Amino acid sequence: MPPPIRVELVPHDPRWAQAARERASALAAAIGPALVAVHHIGSTAIAGIHAKPVLDLMPVVRDLAALDARRGEVEALGYRWWGEYGLPGRRYCTLSDAADERRLVHAHCYEAGSAEAGRHLAFRDYLRAHARVAAEYDAVKLRCRVRHPEDSHAYSDCKHAWIQRAQAQALRWRAGE
Repeated sequence: MPPPIRVELVPHDPRWAQAARERASALAAAIGPALVAVHHIGSTAIAGIHAKPVLDLMPVVRDLAALDARRGEVEALGYRWWGEYGLPGRRYCTLSDAADERRLVHAHCYEAGSAEAGRHLAFRDYLRAHARVAAEYDAVKLRCRVRHPEDSHAYSDCKHAWIQRAQAQALRWRAGE
């Protein structure tokens, strides 16, 4: 398990989109033909809300075994491979700056058709389409950071219930309910 990091929230930076594209391109080259797409997810993908300055990327692959076979290529980019990391059907990798250990990227890898991948995309798209809900999420994030400024794991736990409710709404929205 990666150690907790200090929770730094900053205003949205429009440069994150380009940085995500660049990191996604490198991952695409490392993963090769098993890759379907790399999505930019998480708070850095939502304009107007605060985020930790860490990109969340979601490589979607045709087959996890094919991804596992490319582990060495992903690690050669500097990513640390954590395996499922508590979520069956996921491969989780982190990239940190070699000089100061500052986290740069979280990569959440899923197989195409995965319910988890669909959940992440629905949540992202729902927040992009509903500014009021995104603002609520921003307020939750800021409150949780005040409570847990030095522990990213506790910060994530603090947001969990709100995220679960919003994800359920996002999935209903995606399904057209």
